[in-house]
Amino acid sequence: MAAPPAPQVTVAAPLVHSVDVHDEAVGRFEAVQSIDISAQVSGRLAAVHFDDGQMVEAGDVLFTIDPAPFAAAVSQAEAERARAAAMRDLAAEERRRAETLVDQDAISREEFDRRASGAAEATAALNAAQARLEAARIDLGYTTITAPIDGRVSDRRIDPGNLVSANDSLLTTIVSVDPIHISFAVTPEVASTMGRPGMGAVQQVRFRLEGESAFTHSGRVDFIDNQVDPRTGVVRMRAVVDNPDGRFSPGQFVRVQFSRGSIANAMLVPEAAVSSDQNFKYVLVVNAENVVEPRPIGAGPVVDGLRVVQGGLQAEDRVIVAGGQAAYPGTLVSTTPGKIELAAR
Repeated sequence: MAAPPAPQVTVAAPLVHSVDVHDEAVGRFEAVQSIDISAQVSGRLAAVHFDDGQMVEAGDVLFTIDPAPFAAAVSQAEAERARAAAMRDLAAEERRRAETLVDQDAISREEFDRRASGAAEATAALNAAQARLEAARIDLGYTTITAPIDGRVSDRRIDPGNLVSANDSLLTTIVSVDPIHISFAVTPEVASTMGRPGMGAVQQVRFRLEGESAFTHSGRVDFIDNQVDPRTGVVRMRAVVDNPDGRFSPGQFVRVQFSRGSIANAMLVPEAAVSSDQNFKYVLVVNAENVVEPRPIGAGPVVDGLRVVQGGLQAEDRVIVAGGQAAYPGTLVSTTPGKIELAAR
């Protein structure tokens, strides 16, 4: 009975090439600024001046609280101030008269002190009335609620006609749009290779959205946390991204890619050619007698589908890159020459 034919495999020498090493992490967009808009005075909400979800600019009027009670309070405070000013003027005049009379011994020193004290009290009362007037004017100003930043406003949380409470009623929120942040986390080892913003070259990152296959968008790292999170063992990082058209939204998840540097003359094999056996990785090679042998390797990072081999292979080794399903250690095989190449960019 004839022996079965030797399995056909494709073999290739490891590719030796300098490569840029990248890592990836899951990130999420976050607004650079996010502000809750609340009432600073209590009253009836009179009007809403925006459409839910629209873009607004700093200073745009968002809400109006009924100003009538506050305008009345201003008028009352103005009247109280005018009265206090008149009393101050009268007390000041009495003090001036008392100065003349006491010099002529027409009044006692005690009477002079009483009038001087009255003038000082009248001045203090005027200052208090002025402060109450300023407070009333501030409260009246708070009845017009404006956008503190440029950004996109959320929906209104309270409809006109309802009562709102000072510092308690959330009316809406505003988030800034351009630029926007991406927050992500890396291991301490990766963080240590990236330097610190402001202390050298700016670290660029690339990212892709869900449904995209290529990292076509870019940003720059502007923050690396100063400590490792003891709960997760990672370091928080942040990148800033230009977002002039508002395409990216807070809360949206992205895949972030960042460089860890370059490896000169790296030895590369297809990731599909690498197998695992308990605590080590290996590839199958074909020796000079066309017999399959397992070869333990030091596994480095994966670059564009190719695994960086950090020891265990020689440049002339013939690595099985296709057909290895039928090839086992000790098996005699028939070989077809192949070639390992970097993916075209």
